[in-house]
Amino acid sequence: MAKPARSPTPEASPAPEKPRSASGSGLRSIASAASGWWDRWGVMGSSLSKLERAFGDQFPERERYFGLENFGNTCYCNSVLQALYYCKPFREQLLEYCTNNRNPEDAEENLLTCLADLFSQISASKKKTGVIAPKRFVQTVKKLNKSFRSYMHQDAHEFLNFLLNEIVDILEKESSSANDSPETTSPEKMSNGAAVHGIRKEPLVTWVHKNFQGILTNETRCLMCETVTAKDETFFDLSVDVEQNSSVTSCLKSFFSTETLNADDKFFCDKCCSLQEAEKGMKIKKAPQILVVHLKRFKFIEQLNRHKKLSYRVVYPLELKLNSISEDADCEYSLFAVVVHLGSGPNQGHYVAKIKSHDHWLSFDDDNVEMIPESTLQTFYGSSREYSSNTDHGYILFYERVGNCHEKTDSPNAEA
Repeated sequence: MAKPARSPTPEASPAPEKPRSASGSGLRSIASAASGWWDRWGVMGSSLSKLERAFGDQFPERERYFGLENFGNTCYCNSVLQALYYCKPFREQLLEYCTNNRNPEDAEENLLTCLADLFSQISASKKKTGVIAPKRFVQTVKKLNKSFRSYMHQDAHEFLNFLLNEIVDILEKESSSANDSPETTSPEKMSNGAAVHGIRKEPLVTWVHKNFQGILTNETRCLMCETVTAKDETFFDLSVDVEQNSSVTSCLKSFFSTETLNADDKFFCDKCCSLQEAEKGMKIKKAPQILVVHLKRFKFIEQLNRHKKLSYRVVYPLELKLNSISEDADCEYSLFAVVVHLGSGPNQGHYVAKIKSHDHWLSFDDDNVEMIPESTLQTFYGSSREYSSNTDHGYILFYERVGNCHEKTDSPNAEA
């Protein structure tokens, strides 16, 4: 998406030229010579990019920082791709998949191979910084999903969901084809490691699942007999409602809060064999390695009959604990990426990514990459007032699990 043009700076009127003296001319000659020497030195030193100079001798070994070209409105794609690239376990497993499973003679190209080629091109570059045009990847996205073909403003969260699910579908098809093949395939060559001796284990778990998938438990407790009915469901991200002057922690608590089912919403209890009042709630049964939190800033307003962007101030912590909403005890996460939406409405604006890499925060704005102070993240919390000139807000948060999370044992009263 095109970036807003900056207002031109009016040119200053030229100052009247003063009479020159001989001595002044001589001094200017010396200054001119010195300036020329400095310019030549600057040209010689220009092989280092601005970002390389910012890192200095602390530039991370074997790391690469490349901007991505925008093809009119593809900032939604670029920002998500950058967040995924600097999701280290995802990147490493994607490149490993590319190395172990990609056959150069295969003519078939899909979204996964395009993504693997893009990540390989960045990681294998001899240059430390630069700009890459993800043209083939974008073309494949538009070919597969007509929603992304137009030049209208797109949703970065919808694109993330589409991308992860498409990769899973490809891996599952590859695994299924390998299992149906008469040739023996070693488990190491499987895309998900789920086949042993030609027998597929259920459910099929890919490396995408291992990184992003968590398990939610929906529990309903009958208030008459106290029987708990539990049902599990998987998720790749959590989409939470936002409230004014709140935090991600409070938004998550609201998402997992308990509600009472009564009146017309009574629950049919199998043990009581009748409709009963009940308490219903959710908890995280298994926390994912990468926790993605989507802040629902685009809300449909019935009175307006359209979606509106909520600029509510929502503080997101650098370190997140899930103690009160997860069965995983002492589960902690560290923030490493924020996809930010810039703009006043859901149908216009721009996306950028703020990413932590090797203890440094960087801003990825399409083809521009620069280092930023950690304090900059606070400017994307939102506004405590309904109307504000600040329209830059955190939209998708990427957290990586730190340490080991020890799962609690299931409740003995729970019924699957």
